[in-house]
Amino acid sequence: MLKTFRDILRTPDLRYKILFTVGIIFVFRLAAHIPVPGVDPSALKNLFSGNQLLELLDLFSGGTLFNFSIIALGLNPYINASIVMQLLGIMVPKLEALQKEGEYGRAKINQYTRYLTVPLALVQSFAVITFLKRSSTGVIGNLSPLEMIAVMLTMTAGTIMLMWLGELITEQGIGNGISVLIFVGIVGSMPVSFFRAGGLITADNILTYAAVLVAALVIIMGVVVGSEGLRKIPVQYARRVRGNRLYGGQTTFLPLKVNQAGVIPIIFAVSLVLIPGVVGTFLSNYPNIQIKNFADALVNFSRNVPLYSGVYFFLVVVFTYFYTSVILNPTKVSDEIKKYGGFIPGIRPGKATADYLSFIVNRITLVGAVFLGSIAVMPFILQEITKISVLAVGGTGLLIVVSVVLETAKQLESQLVMRSYEGFLNK
Repeated sequence: MLKTFRDILRTPDLRYKILFTVGIIFVFRLAAHIPVPGVDPSALKNLFSGNQLLELLDLFSGGTLFNFSIIALGLNPYINASIVMQLLGIMVPKLEALQKEGEYGRAKINQYTRYLTVPLALVQSFAVITFLKRSSTGVIGNLSPLEMIAVMLTMTAGTIMLMWLGELITEQGIGNGISVLIFVGIVGSMPVSFFRAGGLITADNILTYAAVLVAALVIIMGVVVGSEGLRKIPVQYARRVRGNRLYGGQTTFLPLKVNQAGVIPIIFAVSLVLIPGVVGTFLSNYPNIQIKNFADALVNFSRNVPLYSGVYFFLVVVFTYFYTSVILNPTKVSDEIKKYGGFIPGIRPGKATADYLSFIVNRITLVGAVFLGSIAVMPFILQEITKISVLAVGGTGLLIVVSVVLETAKQLESQLVMRSYEGFLNK
């Protein structure tokens, strides 16, 4: 471990990537403590107290909503825009064609996603401000139209800045920028959750909290096992002679991860499953009886643990399949294997190989999706059994933290392996 850390620090470009990522994180945490003018911090704290929905929203904003900072919306508009664009990629032929055009297509889709983020951020900022104005705790006072526009533009600009910081981490730092920023927000809020839970421990419920600790360890082990699981497909390369040299003839493996999509399905699923509760809370004070009944139905959905968990589980499974299909194309993998003279033993190159890989990917993705969905809803089930309200937030956060740590560690390891030839570390 110490040797690995020393090798990382001795490698100039890796050292730069780590320091760059740390610098971006510092900017993110600094912005998270710059409040929007006109907000009563004590009233905001009272509003968040015991409200699981708001705590979960704060979790995915990176801990910025609790302070109602200039980046209070977090990355939620960008995540929602990504979901919309990926769904449109299935229904719109032009976008589907772009997804198949490699790096150029991904760049264009990312550009469209950024454009869509702006109106979504404006809408969400308006909804959040209106919700706080209508809250009975007096979080924010009456704003003039000009003040309302100014606050909305400030929050939208904060989201755009956060999106930019995330992309900078992805391009020049270590790890997936969006996941890293969410990870930092969760880790920053974990001590508060632990202290809050510790203050509730008594002689009567100490065994319950011990069981919760064991469940957390099980979730951690489950995430590790699911993230590290591989299906190795043997690939044989034919021998070929070029000049006086013999190439090929060796057998290697094509590693297919059980959880190819990582933590992204969880983030996408939570972003969608939170919408009914947010909309219901927003519409609950309307005088119209039909709207109020509709709002109550949406709020009741969020409080119905079996139904809520079932929808959450289903969305995790769907997004796992969907995201896996985006990042892993069996036809493209088959063409690459064929291009370099390789073949899977017993399988003809070309379409037969692509069909075989699709079959294997669908099977292992099913296992990974069900496993990931089960771990995602486990905290809600435990919460219903134990009646401990911090479980859902803590469990979801724990799942994301472990997954991001594993993904980042793997990326660092792969970077070291690429640079491990003799003399590189001695420069």
